Amino acid sequence: MHTFHAVRCAFYQLLVAALMLVAMLQLLYLSLLSGLHGQEEQEQYLEYFPPSPRSVDQVKAQLRAALASGGVLDASGDYRVYRGLLKTTMDPDDVVLATHASVDNLLHLPALLERWEGPLAVAVFAATKEEAQLATVLTLAMSSHCPDVRARMAMHLACPSRYEAAVPDPREPGEFALLRSCQQVFDKLASVAQPGVNYALGSNVSYPNNMLRNLAREGANYALVVDVDMVPSEGLWRGLREMLDQSDQWAGTALVVPAFEMRQYRYRLPETKDELLKLYRMGQVRPFYYEVCMPCQAPTDYYRWADLPPETLLRPAYEVSWRDPWEPFYVAGGKVPSFDERFRQYGFNRISQACELHVAGFVFKVLNEGFLIHKGLKDPVEFHPQKEAENQHNKLLYRQFKQELKAKYPDSTRHC
Repeated sequence: MHTFHAVRCAFYQLLVAALMLVAMLQLLYLSLLSGLHGQEEQEQYLEYFPPSPRSVDQVKAQLRAALASGGVLDASGDYRVYRGLLKTTMDPDDVVLATHASVDNLLHLPALLERWEGPLAVAVFAATKEEAQLATVLTLAMSSHCPDVRARMAMHLACPSRYEAAVPDPREPGEFALLRSCQQVFDKLASVAQPGVNYALGSNVSYPNNMLRNLAREGANYALVVDVDMVPSEGLWRGLREMLDQSDQWAGTALVVPAFEMRQYRYRLPETKDELLKLYRMGQVRPFYYEVCMPCQAPTDYYRWADLPPETLLRPAYEVSWRDPWEPFYVAGGKVPSFDERFRQYGFNRISQACELHVAGFVFKVLNEGFLIHKGLKDPVEFHPQKEAENQHNKLLYRQFKQELKAKYPDSTRHC
């Protein structure tokens, strides 16, 4: 009887050991399978983008450190700025796409990341404490699930100085903690965003567009400063890099990228100049600000640009003399004047900086192939009711600004 029990006990021990061995082999198989799948995804990703120099944990630590610093006040004392919620490493000669947005307009980022293959910097404005919290949680979600964001995007945050952005509480991460992919992050953002009329914040807060532009392009040598709902043509970053790498003659030159606007239905956004011109001739695409302020873009000379012979290499096609109120989108390096941060809300914010470029001696050359396309037509009736009052206020400031340039550049023979 004792021998029977001993045999049965040994049998059970052998069975348990066999089951444990099978379980371990299954775990090993699943681990190897998962590793191979992850390696395939990583290799596919690396075909298009360089590897991120930092892990997810490092990026999250940087985010928390930036928020825990309490931020710094801007020159006016009206805004609190948190630099480097996300950071990216870049070649000193690289071209940065610098943009700004309210939290609701961050849903445009995927289109920029898809078209612009180089580094991207975005300065986000949160008008309320709740928006600041949403911005930090969103940044945390993007850093966790979007390898392209970790590798190529820098993000800064600004909010009214009376608010402080909080470090996301890991015990109460909210709905974004349930997301498991980058697509889900941006889908969720699109569902919670509440886009309003331009700059109509509804919280007695001024949108500091020029401060945000300076924040986004901070530390960059060459930068293309655009609004977040403007998409570059396919390959623009590569073309600019190749052109700038071949010569150092671009100091003091503003390389103008023609800007267009397009109806938001029926047709996808054009990738090439050929596609753009077809839509242009069909009346689906027109010069940017065509109805709002045609003189603000007219010196680009769209007819001349459209008639240029097609070329494969990006290059400056012709030089244009600056005249008021031209506000071109451009790439420039070196000692580029900052945007004057006294200009807020609507009116004269970009014109003032282009005016100073002109007085400082920059020349403007229009690129032959690249372009920007704004998603949707700009319509004067879509602006918020305070637009005209803001425009008049900034018009007076612009007159003062031009007088100040005479003292800042006493030897310049140019004026606005």
